[in-house]
Amino acid sequence: MTRLKSRFLVDLLVRRTEAAGGFAAIVAKGDETSGMILVQCADRGEPGPLLERRFAMNGNYIWEAVGPDDPKDGESRANYQQRRRSADPDLWIVELDIADAPRLVAEWAALT
Repeated sequence: MTRLKSRFLVDLLVRRTEAAGGFAAIVAKGDETSGMILVQCADRGEPGPLLERRFAMNGNYIWEAVGPDDPKDGESRANYQQRRRSADPDLWIVELDIADAPRLVAEWAALT
């Protein structure tokens, strides 16, 4: 099975978000080919969950909510992202600001 490159997937997510009227930005670039992807969700500036694309035991990718329980705790979110980036310099971090960002991520994930 052919796997799509991380850079392609991130670019696709950014374009889908912008096409739906939202804002998307790449906060940190990771490995072009196989970097993991962390998405910061927000809705009109109000922070939402952090979602991370991870490799599952069955050979597929899954999306999981990660990080602090309170999305409004900006310091904890920033610390979590800094720890993840320190542990995995290949990690992509993408910010989405759009209504129901987790739904958009789920729809995008279904395409990949």
